[in-house]
Amino acid sequence: MTQHPMLSGDRFRLGTFSTNCSSGMTPTKVPERWNNSWDNNLKLAQMLDEAGIDFMLPIARWIGYGGETDFHGGVLETMTWAAGLLAATKNIAVFATIHTAANHPVVVAKQMATIDQIGHGRAGLNIVAGWNKPEYEALGLTLPDDHETRYAYAQEWFDLVRKLWTSEDHFDWDGTYFKAAKVKGDPKPMRGTVPIINAAGSPQGREFATDNANFLFTPAIDLERSKVEIAELKAQAKAKGRDVNVLTFSHVICRPTEDEAKEYADYTAVQNADTDAVDNLVRLQFAHAHSFPHDLLAQIKHLFALGHGGFPLIGTPEQVADGIVKLHATGFAGTTLSFVDYVEEFPYFRDHVLPRLEAAGIR
Repeated sequence: MTQHPMLSGDRFRLGTFSTNCSSGMTPTKVPERWNNSWDNNLKLAQMLDEAGIDFMLPIARWIGYGGETDFHGGVLETMTWAAGLLAATKNIAVFATIHTAANHPVVVAKQMATIDQIGHGRAGLNIVAGWNKPEYEALGLTLPDDHETRYAYAQEWFDLVRKLWTSEDHFDWDGTYFKAAKVKGDPKPMRGTVPIINAAGSPQGREFATDNANFLFTPAIDLERSKVEIAELKAQAKAKGRDVNVLTFSHVICRPTEDEAKEYADYTAVQNADTDAVDNLVRLQFAHAHSFPHDLLAQIKHLFALGHGGFPLIGTPEQVADGIVKLHATGFAGTTLSFVDYVEEFPYFRDHVLPRLEAAGIR
């Protein structure tokens, strides 16, 4: 069997992020903000697949961020979303994003094996150890205050998933967090496992990611800082005999002229920002998560209004392509892309940016 599409070849990987969520990655009030309907997701997935985009990554959300638009208040559940998209596409990898606290590992192991069959070996798993306290409260769960407990729980969760994917026999599990009697993983993913993504900022999270993930997902706020961070993460993984690549996320506003792109960025993220949603988003990220460097708060606030903190790719096709080439030169193995309206804006990116990336030799 061939390698998984996310793990084969050495191109700079491109994906989309958060198309299953209302407004995508942009907490804006503009009327053309992303409508995350199934039909829009399906249309986009088939467009991406045809264009050779590598993957789609969803965000799992259970409550929105409030504000006028209730940013991320509408969300397609990621496992069923991935199943539907894998059935309707041919080459693109599709990830499910799963909170360890809200999903039993025996159930998830079987769900992942099922969707991997649906996609003929193109499924992936994004593991979330938990950070958003109000979501935990909405589900009647307690978010442990310390990262040690969150990641100890996530580690046992994934150890049980992995054992289900590798063990040929029924087995009992008597762990700290999980008990299971006479369980067996049948079927298993088509290659015995699937690519794992994990977004981690805390030291405990980075230990978990370098122990378990194929891709660590982290923001690119300052590329000089990112260069050092990527080298450290890769060294940390290498010391464990593992090869872990680092992905980031970007927000794209690509127009024929730089002025048009900047005007649209101002229109969406300044004039029409859903400021209450942005405030809630930033406050929650900094209260319970270590994903973003805390010393860059003011700069980050504008980036959150623009694209949820993603690396800004704003300008002409040439400028956007140059930005992506810079991410590649920094050491990232790939980036997700978000647009205010993915279906409307992706074709221009496809026609004018992708050929430049191919010419630059990174695709």
